[in-house]
Amino acid sequence: MHRRPVASASIAAVGYDADHHVLEVEFHHGGVFQYLSVPKKVYWQFASAPSLGSYLNHEIKGRYEVREVD
Repeated sequence: MHRRPVASASIAAVGYDADHHVLEVEFHHGGVFQYLSVPKKVYWQFASAPSLGSYLNHEIKGRYEVREVD
């Protein structure tokens, strides 16, 4: 999946697969995680949030299944 760099203290890049509703988040510490079944609307809200890390922590983590990418 193609990820684009973002301006965030904790997140380095994000990507979204609209066909499969997968949000991919790469952190500055090097971890990459995919959040599954994320609606496109939630992705757009996340991508336009003033704080990506805060939005991720409050609106995505714990609400969507997650898997770590090797």
